Amino acid sequence: MKDQSTDPDKGCMSDFDPRSLPVDEARERILAHLAPVDGVERVAVRHALNRVLAEAVRSGIDVPGHDNSAMDGYAVDSRQLPDSGERCTLRVAGIAWAGRPFDGTLGEGECVRIMTGAVVPEGTDTVVVQEVVERDGDLIRFDHPGKPGQNVRSAGEDIAKASVVLNPGKRLQPADLGLLASVGIGEVSVTRRPRVAFFSTGDELRAIGETLGPGEIYDSNRYTLWGLLTSMGVEVLDMGVVRDTREATRRAFRVAAAAADVVITAGGVSVGEADFVTETLEQMGEVTFWKVAMKPGRPLAFGRVGNAWLFGLPGNPVSVMATFHLFVRPALYRLSGQSDPTPLTLRVPCRSRLNKRAGRVEFQRGVLEPGEDGDFQVRKTGPQGSGILTSMSLANCFIVLPLESEGLRPGDIVTVMPFCELN
Repeated sequence: MKDQSTDPDKGCMSDFDPRSLPVDEARERILAHLAPVDGVERVAVRHALNRVLAEAVRSGIDVPGHDNSAMDGYAVDSRQLPDSGERCTLRVAGIAWAGRPFDGTLGEGECVRIMTGAVVPEGTDTVVVQEVVERDGDLIRFDHPGKPGQNVRSAGEDIAKASVVLNPGKRLQPADLGLLASVGIGEVSVTRRPRVAFFSTGDELRAIGETLGPGEIYDSNRYTLWGLLTSMGVEVLDMGVVRDTREATRRAFRVAAAAADVVITAGGVSVGEADFVTETLEQMGEVTFWKVAMKPGRPLAFGRVGNAWLFGLPGNPVSVMATFHLFVRPALYRLSGQSDPTPLTLRVPCRSRLNKRAGRVEFQRGVLEPGEDGDFQVRKTGPQGSGILTSMSLANCFIVLPLESEGLRPGDIVTVMPFCELN
């Protein structure tokens, strides 16, 4: 795993390095290198969740397909609506149900009892809600003036025939599946999912179920990465733990690059005697950069090996998650053909004192929650060391402290980046 600091509040490689790239520049450099992967697949709507549309989807029908009632009530000709202060009496000629239209013909002074979703009968254009009507047998009386077209949903009001329903680059969510079904579309064209191979490095790492010896730890990073990648809907290849030797690292690079579009490593990107990721990337491929002016997560290698893009993430658990959210996730969005999302940021008061030195952006872990006045505020989760995985488990946002910041006092306004927009 490596890249660990003895100071729990400093995290990995905490000293300022003027050669480190600013966070925004590092992300821009990564995205500038990437293009969507080749390949389009045709899938059923039920299998399209989290897939990215490869082409625009147009509707072959109007939605709704007919003028229909938005309320339970009585369908009337708007010319029969009473003027203010007057009272109207009409005879009920029949009833219109959703899916069972009224098929009669209306005469002078007649109306139709109508249910929500039912087709508005010919000769009517307005629905008077049942709450303002008095009914006596087949007669109704009301003095509510209303207005033409009230409580009627027009054909094509939601979706017009031949209009674009969803644009290419859209990652399909549950509501999108319903939208596609509403226009009768059962299959869509989506981009091929990027293939991502990942592994941890470190002789100290052990699998769950094994007995820990002195200095050994369980490998949590692969489980974190598996969860992050699976939630994005990419194809995942877990290559396990790679031992700290040059030969093992080179072999893992060859296998991963041959199988995947993206290779992600956790650990081994620092400058220790057993850190071989950056060295191997330099020998087998090319390194675009490997230091970012941020905490946690400064040692971040990005480059190319074979035909695959490689992200060498730090070994500390929090650094893995922070660098994944900030750099790997937008890269996978780009590779999958998704329109680049703009992360949601909010400005809210901070309840905690936050310590920081100028010269790098810090992403401290926080809890965004309503205060006593109902407005949102944020507090830190506790100790912010890059090895403290509980700081991410307890958090629902990053507290973003800019490059020039030297810390915050309770009550200061701070920028937060909710995790819900990063998932």
